[in-house]
Amino acid sequence: MKVARIDNIENMHSMDFPPLVMALGYFDGVHLGHQKVIGEAKKVADELGVKTGVMTFDPHPSLVLSKEKKQIGLITSLDTKIAEMEKLGVDYLFIIHFTKEFAALEPQQFVDQYLVGLHAKHVVAGFDYTYGMKAAGTSETLEEHSRGQFEITIINKETFEGEKVSSTLIRSHINTGAMDKIPMLLGRYYSIHGRVIHGDKRGRTIGFPTANVEAAGEEIIPPQGVYAVKVLVDGKWYEGVCNVGTKPTFHPEKTVQSIEAHIFDFNEEIYDKTITIEWHIRIRSEKKFNGIQELVEQIAKDKQTAVEYFATLNV
Repeated sequence: MKVARIDNIENMHSMDFPPLVMALGYFDGVHLGHQKVIGEAKKVADELGVKTGVMTFDPHPSLVLSKEKKQIGLITSLDTKIAEMEKLGVDYLFIIHFTKEFAALEPQQFVDQYLVGLHAKHVVAGFDYTYGMKAAGTSETLEEHSRGQFEITIINKETFEGEKVSSTLIRSHINTGAMDKIPMLLGRYYSIHGRVIHGDKRGRTIGFPTANVEAAGEEIIPPQGVYAVKVLVDGKWYEGVCNVGTKPTFHPEKTVQSIEAHIFDFNEEIYDKTITIEWHIRIRSEKKFNGIQELVEQIAKDKQTAVEYFATLNV
């Protein structure tokens, strides 16, 4: 897959691309609805004998357009999005640098410069896709703005249990810790990436050594609690439990939360390595225990809950 980062229209004109079927969207999560759009683009591209392109944006428009300049938590970092696109067999991924100038383009300008200009012969978008200044362009105006330069396919709403499959819905589940609901929408378990850093090393003194993880910063961290997780270290998956919180038993005054994963059957030094945490189910909320022995007993119960959960997956 070729990744083309486009900072401006002049930068784009210096590149050379073949005729394309172009899928449009921000694609945060690359969830099942997104996969339907991209799958249709690939199908049409195969029929036409051309390549498949996907157009996305970076940073998220909210970071540029909101008054607070605060980006919403992402389901997928840009690197993860690129990896997922490659898995789907996309030929060209166009990452448009989202700026105020880009957001100010009239819908017709966007179509002429970024669709016709990229040799789109067919465009595939979801029913709720918008483009151009103040989102004035919609899936219903694409045909008019195409001016006959390309064909269009609009993908209907993808639903699960009566709700629209959307990045917003997935974010809401992550933010409430409902990790078990996410695979039906995302097509996979939710995961984040982070670097293993030095912590207070207290876990190893009570028989449950942990990897203290510094998250990359873009992806959403599930709420405080204990989770059954899988952890990817050096290309190998391990089962484990992960605590998100402030460790009130040891640090009742602490307010900054940490992410600590206890990896089962693992005893290697992995400081400074980047690992992946895949979140499966929330076992319980974080709580303050009356002593270390009470904490140790609860961690043992949490571990057993996770072991039993993963055993059901392997049946």
